[in-house]
Amino acid sequence: MAKLEAERKPLIAGNWKLNLDHLQSIAFVQKLAWSLKDARFDFSKVEVAIFPPFTDLRSVQSLIAADKFELTFGAQDVSAHDSGAFTGEISGQFLSALDCRYVIVGHSERRSFHFESNDLVGLKASAAIRNGLIPVICVGETAEDLETRGASAVPVEQLDTALAEVPSGSEIVVAYEPVWAIGSGQAASPEQAETVAGLLREVIASRLGSDCANATRILYGGSVKSGNIASFMREENIDGALVGGASLIIDEFVKIARFQNHVGV
Repeated sequence: MAKLEAERKPLIAGNWKLNLDHLQSIAFVQKLAWSLKDARFDFSKVEVAIFPPFTDLRSVQSLIAADKFELTFGAQDVSAHDSGAFTGEISGQFLSALDCRYVIVGHSERRSFHFESNDLVGLKASAAIRNGLIPVICVGETAEDLETRGASAVPVEQLDTALAEVPSGSEIVVAYEPVWAIGSGQAASPEQAETVAGLLREVIASRLGSDCANATRILYGGSVKSGNIASFMREENIDGALVGGASLIIDEFVKIARFQNHVGV
């Protein structure tokens, strides 16, 4: 399937993880927005989204709305439930009321530290869609998976199971994040990431239809930096990046977002 730029606007997403309190987030977002403006960044060509901790979301929402920044934002997780006796959970209704556009579901840290299953990831993705949010569905293999099953088997399985809960034609984003690459400084090769992304797009076509598959953005994540982002973005099936640690370094994140200025794709 050819990359259709009109339908698949590149998305550079910054996952802050457990970093920055609500006061720090205000200063950070202001500096990020001003840095992008100073660099004459064209938001019509590339979308930039940030994913702060839950406690920062109201501050980020208020700042972006008040200053009319063109950044978008989302949450790092969502409950499979909309309301009820679920202490500590965060409803998609709440996130939607905060003008969140996206929510990450199935991040490898949620899968490993909180034992989230593929089925639960699917329920969370469904809950996001039900509440007007776009789920960023994360999939990826561990080093052990890579050795025993190859690069694609586990991500394909994870996505196929998750999408069983997602209505046909839904807007989603998929993030391929090989677990062994996250925070290691050693990214997957662009060719490997492209191979997996192409197979993930086939899964989307099978579950949600070819039109949805052709429109769905597939991101790469795992030791993304300004020095390698352009090589990933040259690939047909890679439409952006889910950036971890580098998203907390403003100058570096701006360089990643400006990948089109470095090398044409």
